[in-house]
Amino acid sequence: MSNNKFVIVITGPTGIGKTGLSIQLAQKLQCPIISADSRQIFKEMKIGTAAPTPEELSKAPHYLIGTRSIFDYYSAYEYEQEAIALTQTLFKTTDFIILTGGSMMYVDAFCNGIDELPTIDPELREDLQKSYQNEGLESIRRQLKMLDPEFYKQVDLKNPKRVIHALEICLMTGRPYSELRTNTKRERPFHIFKTGLNMDRGLLHERINQRVDQMVAEGLEEEARKLYPHKKLNALNTVGYREFFDYFDANISRDKAIELIKRNSRRYARKQLSWFRRDEEIKWFSPHNPEEVVSFVEETIKQAGVHV
Repeated sequence: MSNNKFVIVITGPTGIGKTGLSIQLAQKLQCPIISADSRQIFKEMKIGTAAPTPEELSKAPHYLIGTRSIFDYYSAYEYEQEAIALTQTLFKTTDFIILTGGSMMYVDAFCNGIDELPTIDPELREDLQKSYQNEGLESIRRQLKMLDPEFYKQVDLKNPKRVIHALEICLMTGRPYSELRTNTKRERPFHIFKTGLNMDRGLLHERINQRVDQMVAEGLEEEARKLYPHKKLNALNTVGYREFFDYFDANISRDKAIELIKRNSRRYARKQLSWFRRDEEIKWFSPHNPEEVVSFVEETIKQAGVHV
């Protein structure tokens, strides 16, 4: 593949305006968009993940949105394989691709690669899922602490997907998961340059609150109610759904559920920014000045000797 091919990454916290900017830039460059959102990939979760609307999807070709079911197992490694293979196809007809999303692991897997780990035996996966559902996450944590104390210190112990996956690897290989993670950066046959969106924290929080209100108005509660019978699935362990599930279980009021969705969305935004700020390759912009991003992208491409 020619090295005059470019992937422009647009990332940042939830609710910042990545979708709109991506579409604007895609129209300017006449190029497709690949999503890097770990929840928009599930077709049953349109409202709660703020997936692009049919109108937005019609403005530029989009990929990896609504292509999986909540019943499918899907990991950052599988995303990397699928997204990189997709670039090989798309670059046959374009010099530019936009990768947009705020899922930290997905952006990182695409840009840097993720360690190839053994395929998990379906019976083992099912056994651990049953253990999690019947005994809770603490049982899984204890096993991981015993088999891989090093990774236990690093992992987000509140994230069942990460904890269960690490334990799966330990049990499949008989080795600590931490020993198998090489964190070797993959070389890509195209240029990658990264842009990020950020704004004043107070304004961002206000924007997130307004977006939650909009989701509720568009039918988030009804969408969550349809998915409620499957609430144990990992895909649904997500802000916007788990709070409504607590409401359906009569643990909290409806108003409290909406309040918690706003609070947890704001917390997630802070976590995203903390992660992305560690990446010195990201060039930051305000969402209020999208033309600055467009100008930066055009200038960067021209510096590489490619006509836009």
